[in-house]
Amino acid sequence: MDRVQDLIEKLPKPLRNKYLILLVLFILWIVFLDDYNLINQNKMKNKVNDLKDQKEFYLTEITNDSTELSKLRNDTNEQEKFAREKFLMKKDNEDIFIIRDKRNE
Repeated sequence: MDRVQDLIEKLPKPLRNKYLILLVLFILWIVFLDDYNLINQNKMKNKVNDLKDQKEFYLTEITNDSTELSKLRNDTNEQEKFAREKFLMKKDNEDIFIIRDKRNE
């Protein structure tokens, strides 16, 4: 017991303050040890931001696709254009030449 008292007395006066020790322990607990510590909170915040960006991207894709779908349902010229571009369809008297870029292969 005397050794512990001697050790405590050798510490500087601010380090013997029980409120300061408690504050340091609290900060360590909040930053590193808690389940919802600041590090995990930061990771979750970044993930939420990424998910919001993905949501915005997919919503714009949905609107683009829905406008294209409505055009395809209502306009025969759009249907023909879509069939020619996506499925390489042709009329009976036409020839199709496919030119592929070597950089994309």
